[in-house]
Amino acid sequence: MPELAEVETVRRTLKKQLLGKRIRKVDILYNGIIASNLDDFKKNIFNEEFIDILRKGKYLIFELNNYYLVSHLRMEGKYFIKGIDEKIEKHEHVIFTLDDISLRYHDTRKFGKMYLVNKDQLYSLSPLNLLGKEPWDNDLNIGYLKDKLSSSKHIKTLLLDQSIIAGIGNIYADEILFKSKINPNRLGKDLSDKDLQNIIDSTKTILEKSIECGGTTIRSYTSSLGVIGHYQDYLMVHQRENEKCKICNSIIIKTRINGRGTYYCPKCQVK
Repeated sequence: MPELAEVETVRRTLKKQLLGKRIRKVDILYNGIIASNLDDFKKNIFNEEFIDILRKGKYLIFELNNYYLVSHLRMEGKYFIKGIDEKIEKHEHVIFTLDDISLRYHDTRKFGKMYLVNKDQLYSLSPLNLLGKEPWDNDLNIGYLKDKLSSSKHIKTLLLDQSIIAGIGNIYADEILFKSKINPNRLGKDLSDKDLQNIIDSTKTILEKSIECGGTTIRSYTSSLGVIGHYQDYLMVHQRENEKCKICNSIIIKTRINGRGTYYCPKCQVK
């Protein structure tokens, strides 16, 4: 699943190519992608211009003249930019014909969702209104985390809760906890102020580096958007089961926490 760094990379890449272009036609080949009223979506998006592209957590937010087009990629969603007359490929479910190109939403699993909302209703849209702080929000501090993480759930599970910190997924949760020297099995209520500050600092550092690298799973966008993600070259624990820790040479362990594959170093992240 694309996480914050991958979605941010897509946002920056699409922004260079879409701003100022108008939507001349939309073809919806799988209605389930559209979470708004289908007829209103088709009618209201016609002739809208791309003004800006924003992001909140893992959501792309396309600012148009009169609306916001909100898109969540879920597990396999991707955007491709192609010629207007190019053949429509399998799994291309929503085709926006613009002035001189087409923007195509591709999703092999059909889990992605799009919403078209009035500009004054953006942050009342569920689930946008349920998202927690962005990693660089000044209000993401020890006090905020102490309140949000004061439960008997594992810290790995809590980091994946989008209502606490928006945008962290499985890859970066593992990496953040490794950098913070926190065992993923520890409970949120047991974390010290130092632990919480380490989480805040590590989240910013890791996501900034990943964005700089174009993300970790962004390679699937290369053919269309010209982006090559290579943060996978910097992963310390995620998907490194049975490999040696780059810090202490202990063997990386994989376990499951609340159903999610979780990687950690038993020495660097002592419980």
